Amino acid sequence: MMKTVVVYKSTSGFTKKYAEWIAEELEADLLKLGKNDIDILLKYDIIIYGGSLHAVGISGVNIIKNNLNKLKDKNIIIFTTGASPSKESTISEVRDSNFSVEEQKQIQFYYFRGGFDFNKLNLINKILMTLMKWKIKLKRHKTPDEKGMLAAYSKPMDFTKKENLKELLEYVRSPR
Repeated sequence: MMKTVVVYKSTSGFTKKYAEWIAEELEADLLKLGKNDIDILLKYDIIIYGGSLHAVGISGVNIIKNNLNKLKDKNIIIFTTGASPSKESTISEVRDSNFSVEEQKQIQFYYFRGGFDFNKLNLINKILMTLMKWKIKLKRHKTPDEKGMLAAYSKPMDFTKKENLKELLEYVRSPR
């Protein structure tokens, strides 16, 4: 039996929700990311890491990236959650911005649409998101996604769905 762990770092709860669902479905251990968790992760065969998305950076993912040599015998799955719809262009941009071609060979990557709740952000993220809001507002022609993002500042949006996990769960359960 393969020992599986789901580790996550969540800013406003959307990544945590997906991590809990994955752990529940796979009967895996669930850990919130800590500073020195690499030694704990080495005890597992399958490591699923989830981090929230900031611009195109995945929060906390460096614990995995900086230790890929130690984790080379492990099955590594990384997921991130963002407010943007799950489109191939978004997925490619996030994957390619976070992982080199070599790193991509060692990990399986997934993007899930999470949501946006301005009130749950810390001060630094509120400042960054306010700057993004003004950048979007000043644009003459806004895309439907940008219009939706502006609406989300005053009304939190949650796009999480268990069915989004189908592909990841099938991947983990498939024999290799």
